[in-house]
Amino acid sequence: MTPPAGWGHGEIEARLSRMLFDFVESNKLGKVFGSSTGYNLPSGDTLEPDVSFISAARWAKGPQVGRGEFLKIVPNLVVEILSPATAQRDRVEKKQIYEANGVDELWLVDPSRREVMVFQLADGKYGLGSRFGAHQTLRSQLLRGFHKSTRSLLG
Repeated sequence: MTPPAGWGHGEIEARLSRMLFDFVESNKLGKVFGSSTGYNLPSGDTLEPDVSFISAARWAKGPQVGRGEFLKIVPNLVVEILSPATAQRDRVEKKQIYEANGVDELWLVDPSRREVMVFQLADGKYGLGSRFGAHQTLRSQLLRGFHKSTRSLLG
């Protein structure tokens, strides 16, 4: 069992969740979930990303489950906030799982490097990704119009 992350991780998670939730809600794009939401993915893996988004269209197609159950819908966007205890697993193992299951966009937030790596799924692969450094504006191809300073995300 992985130990809980420190307060810095939690603060970034809360900030990202709020920013994504506000954007998605105001544009009626779908649903945003926090780190306590588990996903049973088609590969048989069960993961709990730090933040995730499911589009309204994907949500409507289901399958729907009860409120106390893990979701069985592949999220469109997954955000993982790296910590010393999880960075290697997030960058390699979880990235491969998200790619294999068809997660459209993956953000790897690295507080120590003060950067966000964004990976877009194209032809079933993520490729090299785009790096957004400490003083750049993070943009999402999936969430058109979402743009935030990485500094506002990372604190």
